[in-house]
Amino acid sequence: MGSLQTENPEFAAAVATNTDGFATNPLDHEEFRRQGHMVVDYIADYYRDVHKYPVRSQVEPGYLRRRLPDAAPNGPEPIEAILGDITHDILPGITHWQSPNYYAYFPSSGSTAGFLGEMLSTGLNVVGFNWMSSPAATELETIVMDWLAKMLRLPEAFLFSGGGGGVLQGTTCEGLLCTLTAARDRVLKKIGREHIGKLVVYGSDQTHCALQKAAQIAGIHPENFRAVGTTRKDAFALNPASLRAAVAADVARGLVPLFLCATVGTTSSTAVDPVAGLCEVAKENNMWMHVDAAYAGGACILPEVRHVIDGVENADSFSFNAHKWFFTNLDCCCMWVKDPAALVAALSTNPEYLRNKATESKQVVDYKDWQIALSRRFRALKLWMVLRSYGVSNLRNFLRSHVAMAKHFESLVTADARFEVVVPRTFAMVCFRLLPPAQAGRETANELNRRLLEAVNSSGKAYMTHAVVDGVYMIRFAVGATLTAEHHVVESWRVIQEYASEILAS
Repeated sequence: MGSLQTENPEFAAAVATNTDGFATNPLDHEEFRRQGHMVVDYIADYYRDVHKYPVRSQVEPGYLRRRLPDAAPNGPEPIEAILGDITHDILPGITHWQSPNYYAYFPSSGSTAGFLGEMLSTGLNVVGFNWMSSPAATELETIVMDWLAKMLRLPEAFLFSGGGGGVLQGTTCEGLLCTLTAARDRVLKKIGREHIGKLVVYGSDQTHCALQKAAQIAGIHPENFRAVGTTRKDAFALNPASLRAAVAADVARGLVPLFLCATVGTTSSTAVDPVAGLCEVAKENNMWMHVDAAYAGGACILPEVRHVIDGVENADSFSFNAHKWFFTNLDCCCMWVKDPAALVAALSTNPEYLRNKATESKQVVDYKDWQIALSRRFRALKLWMVLRSYGVSNLRNFLRSHVAMAKHFESLVTADARFEVVVPRTFAMVCFRLLPPAQAGRETANELNRRLLEAVNSSGKAYMTHAVVDGVYMIRFAVGATLTAEHHVVESWRVIQEYASEILAS
């Protein structure tokens, strides 16, 4: 019998190399090898030179539409041309999160191991929604999450061996929605779904907006979201007494406390909510207690930092983002729960086309039932590579170096009488401001710091962001980019001082 190509000349012509010299098979291994080497070289050169780019993109809205054609090309274009356009058209519109002079928001600290793990995951391109779809993807995730739980000294109840388990979500936003949905269904099963309007979700006025978004999506009445106020006296942490009073007031109105989110390392100021005390309030009121350590959780592998999550043994779930300050490329949110069955009950679907013997045996984990989406990426591969390539000891040293640089920056700020540190430094972020001239009001001081921040960011020499706590506008200096060294921190401080002098003189 002849081959398909000889029997079907049209097919043979379609799969042949076209007249432009491009292989029409989009996954030709030799062409992949050639282009892949070029892209790796391109990225390596980018990391070598990233310090030369303006950290914050300097383009105006709509710049790219003016540069690119109105429609996609009809024929193929060479990788050389595409990479050239990335240099000329795309890079000007990139804010360089991997720059050593990036101190904005929270870090997105990548690494060679994280990148290569992402490359391998993308190359394998599995869709690991259940065990059967790729057993290694599921099993490696369960193993890596147990490894990491032990590094963090999480209680046995969060490990698979203790009846709990870990899962890799894309982001904390997804993790919060999953746990909140599980909590919602668990309570409504007891009180009836018609009472969803009575459920109340609690955080603080410093809790990430992801919690409010999750509450909206989960059907919590907008009036039943509580952002309990914090104070400077408590370093902007959620006071258990304030929470207890808010909960008592809601119970007196016939409402049902549902979910509490404590934060370890708030976005505005890296405040640390007292986990143990808040767990007590949650337990008293039968609330699901989640600990969001998106930024600071990875640092809890440091013995000297681990105390910030003391009390986590009484929480229902815990999460942190390995793609923030744990050298694992985006996206990778590590989340553990004590009661996986609650997630499965709320998030599981079992259509006929997904039925299989492994699932029915109840001996495997099907991670599709632990998340919002059905499809999922092989995230465990890059986290496994990070843990193996660097080891616990080196990861601790990397984190300590960032904390040390932040401490040094803090000392530089306090040594200049024109500045002040606004809130105590907890991890590797310093919140500071330029002091206003004598007799100036708060608004004058705030405007002064807005101008300072914009001047530094517009220069392209460093990039920082701001927050407002208790009405005070402050500048956030978050050390954590993988390429940052002490001399970058010192030079960035010199730039800040230079612009501060100009602004005060004007």
